[in-house]
Amino acid sequence: MKLINDILATLPEGKIEDIRMGAFWTAVVVNVSGRQQCGLASTLRQEGHHHSGGNAMLNAGALLNYSARQLAELAASARVMERSVGLAAINALLPRLEDRWQDINAADIIAQHGADKQVALVGHFPFIPHLREQVGSLQVLEQQPQGKDLPAEAAQSVIPQADIIAITGNTLLNHTFEELLALCSPNALVMVLGPSAPVAPTLFNYGVHLVSGTIVEDIPAVLRAVSQGGNFRQVKQQGVRL
Repeated sequence: MKLINDILATLPEGKIEDIRMGAFWTAVVVNVSGRQQCGLASTLRQEGHHHSGGNAMLNAGALLNYSARQLAELAASARVMERSVGLAAINALLPRLEDRWQDINAADIIAQHGADKQVALVGHFPFIPHLREQVGSLQVLEQQPQGKDLPAEAAQSVIPQADIIAITGNTLLNHTFEELLALCSPNALVMVLGPSAPVAPTLFNYGVHLVSGTIVEDIPAVLRAVSQGGNFRQVKQQGVRL
């Protein structure tokens, strides 16, 4: 993926301090120039995994021997679980651009820009019922549809018609992000959102206007929640900034 490679080219080197793969979230802790930073990404699972199958993580047990950049390069791996570790490492290594951040929930931004507009949301988020009441129209694309969601295959007909397009950061994990971007109208407002989304200015070079991601502030508490199977609501309560 060109985007992943472009982001990798901007990353500093760092030392890996911890890697956790929970049921729902993966966390990587790095030390960059004496500063400890933690990144999150959704935990993807290998389909059809069984005890006698191939290795879901090629070097499980030895990943702390990687350099931080080597670990981040796993975001482009053919193994889905390795991508989770790689993207979490990218999110850990990204510079903390405090002067460019605002503490605003992504749903509020979509509602603000989507009033009386056509909104397409890639990924199922808990704020959907409330958001549906605040925008002109809302169509949700999801690989595992629920309720009023449309299947991911509907993207080619839905996204080009949308005025506001919000794409989950998980599309970087399943490697569909760039093809979804290609469907967006040049006049549309495009957002990337979710805990997996890299808070990286490189995304703006690809036609993205807004990035809504997460920053881990209480690393020990978040690691405990991730390790104990916490969902995002539980992990966020332990010290995650939107």
